[in-house]
Amino acid sequence: MERGRAIDRVEAILDAVESDPMPVPVREVWVYGDVALGLDPIERLDVYVTKDLLMRGDSELGEQFEQSHGVKGVGKSVSAEWADTYPEHLRANANGYAAPEKCLAAHLLLDDEPVHLEVCNASFEDNVTQRLKGALARDAYEQILDPRGVCLYADSQRSESALEKLRAGELVFPTLPEALQMLGMEDESASEAADAVRDYRAAQTGSTVRGDVV
Repeated sequence: MERGRAIDRVEAILDAVESDPMPVPVREVWVYGDVALGLDPIERLDVYVTKDLLMRGDSELGEQFEQSHGVKGVGKSVSAEWADTYPEHLRANANGYAAPEKCLAAHLLLDDEPVHLEVCNASFEDNVTQRLKGALARDAYEQILDPRGVCLYADSQRSESALEKLRAGELVFPTLPEALQMLGMEDESASEAADAVRDYRAAQTGSTVRGDVV
């Protein structure tokens, strides 16, 4: 994806978060990896969303969606008002319950784009630490979250200055092995982990989403 197009997609995501009803409240939007580094073109656009808990909504609408769409949990895990406005974006998990991360991806992403969406209840910085701990414990380096991120939206406020620096490629970050070393990994392990992260990302195609709970 050309860098200019990637930044345009980031802005479109921010516009949607600011103006559209969302399936769950969105507290933060970050971008990380290639786009944060100023690369052009980029292999994939990586976006991180911090979601808040949904305040229970319209249970009657939820029952209607269970009957009409076979999806449970509308009004509990995702907003019933959102589902009523955007029924085409309603997605369920394997158990038939509305999946917030899949609903967000359906609303914010296009199917054929090389864009990855991470959705978690924790902030980006907190989840970077937790994912690193889990990856080290399981020897699953490909699950590490690239720590080189830029916060573009937090607590209902968009950072225009961060967006301008992102568009201009003015942000400076270390290499991925160096960034992982700064988080406490040994030199050799950091290099191995960086290779695993790159290989994992290279194997992804189209739009992808991952939901996480910390």
